[in-house]
Amino acid sequence: MKTISKGLVWGAIGFVIGAGLLAVIRLLLGLSAWAAEPSITLGSLTAVPAWLLGVGVWDYWAREWFNLPLKKYEDTGWRRYFSFSADHKVIGIQYLVTLMSLFLIAGLLAMFIRLELMQPGRDYMDSATYNNIMSLHGTLMVFVGVATIMGAFGNYVVPIMIGAEDMAYPRLNALSYWFLPPVAIFLLASALTSGFDTGWTGYPPLASVNRMGQIFYNLAFFTVGFSSILGAINLITTIITLRAPGLSWGRLPVFVWSILGTAIISFLFTQFVALAMLMNLADRVGGFSFFDAANGGNPLLYQHVFWFYSHPAVYVMILPAFGIILEIIAHFSRKPLFEYNWAVFGMMGVVVLSALVWAHHMFTSGMNGPLRVPFMITTELISVPTGLVFLSALGTMWRGKMNLKTPMLFALGVVFNFLIGGITGVFLSDVPVDMHVQDTFFVVAHFHYTIVGGGIFGLFAGIYYWFPKMTGRMYNERQGQIQFWWMFLGFNITFLPMFWLGINGMNRRVADYVPELGGVNLFVSMASFVLGAGFLLFVYNMVVSWVRGPKAGPNPWGATTLEWMTSSPPPLENFTHPPRVLADPYGYGEKDAPAHAVVGAEAAAD
Repeated sequence: MKTISKGLVWGAIGFVIGAGLLAVIRLLLGLSAWAAEPSITLGSLTAVPAWLLGVGVWDYWAREWFNLPLKKYEDTGWRRYFSFSADHKVIGIQYLVTLMSLFLIAGLLAMFIRLELMQPGRDYMDSATYNNIMSLHGTLMVFVGVATIMGAFGNYVVPIMIGAEDMAYPRLNALSYWFLPPVAIFLLASALTSGFDTGWTGYPPLASVNRMGQIFYNLAFFTVGFSSILGAINLITTIITLRAPGLSWGRLPVFVWSILGTAIISFLFTQFVALAMLMNLADRVGGFSFFDAANGGNPLLYQHVFWFYSHPAVYVMILPAFGIILEIIAHFSRKPLFEYNWAVFGMMGVVVLSALVWAHHMFTSGMNGPLRVPFMITTELISVPTGLVFLSALGTMWRGKMNLKTPMLFALGVVFNFLIGGITGVFLSDVPVDMHVQDTFFVVAHFHYTIVGGGIFGLFAGIYYWFPKMTGRMYNERQGQIQFWWMFLGFNITFLPMFWLGINGMNRRVADYVPELGGVNLFVSMASFVLGAGFLLFVYNMVVSWVRGPKAGPNPWGATTLEWMTSSPPPLENFTHPPRVLADPYGYGEKDAPAHAVVGAEAAAD
């Protein structure tokens, strides 16, 4: 906690320095010293690096630039989870706990949304409050979807799966995590300054003229982008350069492939959304006119730049979930991964095609009409590599000896939910259908089946799967299975009717609707409350099991990949001796198949 308090003090000093410099400049120009939005913007931009220096960059990194001794890391005890740690395992847990906390907050906001939509009319909040809650919910959920699996399991699991001691750049890894608390602070500040009402997409011209909370939305998006880019650089470098001897590309666990593809997307495309945020800030506080049509700007430009990142970001949310479920299905079916090479080609195909589909979000925006057809084709084409991954999962389960533990149940839930999300996505890629259902609850349902039904269910599969490795303890299996069925049934009962609502004309992001849709909305709201209550069981199971769950042992699942060949939790450098890889990681049922790797004294002897 001392680290956080020090960071807050340094951040406050940084804010004063930035706002003060602007005040001096304004006074020299004959203006008033304080202008709310420009002063807050510049102060916030200087507060973030000051916060980073305060939480540990200065003590553990920057001091050596001036030939000063560095502070020693906190290597043991609970305090290391609140400090600037270079241990990838600590950083992975920091990501997981922080982002799951934001996930629960976002879910609570969703309950307020459904409370207002229980019946027609404005019953509990006015339209402005509803729009602010809706916008904050969407933004938080997108941040959780983009960052959680890559930040938590990409950090914790990937170095162990490839036999590395740590990430390629441990201090840069810590830096990427400590960008996240300012994101939470900015979003809290947006709520305290009347919020923002643009939804999570932040479209101008509304974003250029609405409440001050929009400033903090832009700053939060910009800051989380830095975290994504730095994390992606680290993961790409780690996977390419730190693989254990014998771990060729053809022997790489499929989850590592999924993280590599995700990191490539994050590295290549995140700067575009940062550019969109900077352009919006420049319009709003600097007098520019990138998106101001009255002064020669073009609001449609924002959508092109924003979606050039934000549609690939959908695959940042879903590709790691694909990796998790393929990993789990192979181990819990006790079968080699079906068509491993094609599954990998499918993931890399998604990476390539993700750059060519952004404008299908803009079919009704007024974009050039002839452009709709090529984007319709590319959007439908991306279902092919996605289908390869889906078929790999089905082929692996075929005639397998499936063990229906909680991780496997969540993996099967991803297969079911994403099938619905994928089929409905084909409809949205078709221009005539999209023209009818755009900005309706059909899109809400499709998006949630893809991101929650796929990405978040995959996240829960990963949590249950690697919980024993991360904590050294087992969760309560009965509670885990109850939570799965609670979440699975609650999710589908909540979101399936939304397709019907959308087809029948219910617009999203609107607090009111025609009375004829009241009955279905009441049903959806009640189902959503049931769904939300199920997460209380998850929190209880995780907390209690972490404190006093039974000891897990190094490999409770009998899995074959490298992370299960070391203790739970792993030692500081993961293995006592560098492992040596001998074969692919999915050799189940193959006669005389060698072990995936040798570790410990046996590896040292070789």
